[in-house]
Amino acid sequence: MKIDFAKSEQSTLGLEWEIALVDGETGELAARANEVFDNISAAHPEIMADGEHPHIKGEMLQNTVELVTGVCRTVADGTEDLRRNLNLLRDAAHPLGLELLSSGTHPFSNPRTQAVTDKERYAKLVDRTQWWGSQMLIYGVHVHVGLDHVGKAMPVLDGLVNHFPHFQALSASSPFWNGEDTGYASQRALMFQQLPTAGLPFQFPDWSAYESYVQDMFTTGVIDATNEIRWDIRPVANLGTIEMRICDGMSTLAEIGSIAALTQCLVEDFSTTLDDGGTIPTMPPWHVQENKWRAARYGMDAIIILDAAGKEQLVTEHTVELLNKLEPVAARLGCAKELAGVEDIIAKGASYQRQRRVAQAHQGDLRAVVRELVSEMAGN
Repeated sequence: MKIDFAKSEQSTLGLEWEIALVDGETGELAARANEVFDNISAAHPEIMADGEHPHIKGEMLQNTVELVTGVCRTVADGTEDLRRNLNLLRDAAHPLGLELLSSGTHPFSNPRTQAVTDKERYAKLVDRTQWWGSQMLIYGVHVHVGLDHVGKAMPVLDGLVNHFPHFQALSASSPFWNGEDTGYASQRALMFQQLPTAGLPFQFPDWSAYESYVQDMFTTGVIDATNEIRWDIRPVANLGTIEMRICDGMSTLAEIGSIAALTQCLVEDFSTTLDDGGTIPTMPPWHVQENKWRAARYGMDAIIILDAAGKEQLVTEHTVELLNKLEPVAARLGCAKELAGVEDIIAKGASYQRQRRVAQAHQGDLRAVVRELVSEMAGN
């Protein structure tokens, strides 16, 4: 099966941010996305196309809205694009008594009671996956980075896989599920991988091997479209990008900017290595799988496996070393400030840590956690 990989300018960016609508009084999720879209359409008819805003989209659940940037050259451009459309979304939601929230999961709303958007592809997914499909009350942040040659797609995917636990630990924001503390930093990571073709990507030696895999998926009826491959990291051929989908939802643009900078710098560094004739090392899949579990379970306290030889280190310590290595790359890409912000996340704690501190301070009342997440969003 031939899959054409679109030509992109190397290391350009695109960001996607999934945001939950919550009732301003109760903190419960609110399935009112259609009303929000109606308000946006009424306020900005000049930028609507076929009834849809080009950068504010619906999602599987009616309590969810996704912000999608255009193609950006810098992280600052990407976060400013998100900020502009976040303001439009807020202006449409607040008159309805709605607030905005972004974390990997909602702390207490029941997954089984959430209304699904009336589209065939969502109905098909839930029908096929049954209980697991009805549990997908999860939110994430995705980062696309442009690649200037199809030959880079699989090696760059391998390189990002090596850094899976870093992204998971830094962004982990889903310790609570349906009113319970799961004991995990990221419940979302383990929920999402239950869907067919979701979870860790397979790793292939070249693009043709990936094409063969996709052909097998079509032949056996596993997928009907390539976007049904829902890996945590995946190539997006029609955009000419590699898409990093590891991260839980994040409630501040500063954190999103830091994650975007880390992604962009890593991809740029891998690209330079390949341009210079080098190779990107891989780890055995069992190490990769263990790293994902450790980061989802322990977050910032995860001891991660660094290489095929089994060397281990605390994820935060290795992240700081990584940031030092990437400083020249960040300077070249114009995202030094945002990359340095990764250390701010380490210093103040990832969202899952902050949420647990709030819950503890309020005797386990998760409504206080929702109020804090809403407050963080409001600060953008």
